[in-house]
Amino acid sequence: MKTAADVVVALVALLHVYFLVLEMFLWETPRTRRAFGNSVEKAKLSKVLAANQGLYNGFLAAGLVWGLWLGAPGHDIKLFFLACVFVAGVFGGFTASRKILLVQALPAAVAIVLVLAAR
Repeated sequence: MKTAADVVVALVALLHVYFLVLEMFLWETPRTRRAFGNSVEKAKLSKVLAANQGLYNGFLAAGLVWGLWLGAPGHDIKLFFLACVFVAGVFGGFTASRKILLVQALPAAVAIVLVLAAR
């Protein structure tokens, strides 16, 4: 049986798969440019960097899925990858856009609290 913690961890993982898709495959599309506040030129110039960033988001998602797949023994793995997501979200929130605090750091923080409470 899945706990509320596992559901939220899965949602954080799915969110990072979504980021991977946006950054690796849809970076230059109008919708993604609007979401990230990029012009056509800026998106073109930053495409390789965005793809690299998307790959890292994929690694975060993979780590969270790994922790979920392991079940109870994956507790510490989930916490590690959630902490990585949280730190990246806080860093991005203070260096790139405050919106990242809500979109990335807050869901990770909620998941951390739930995973700790489920132990």
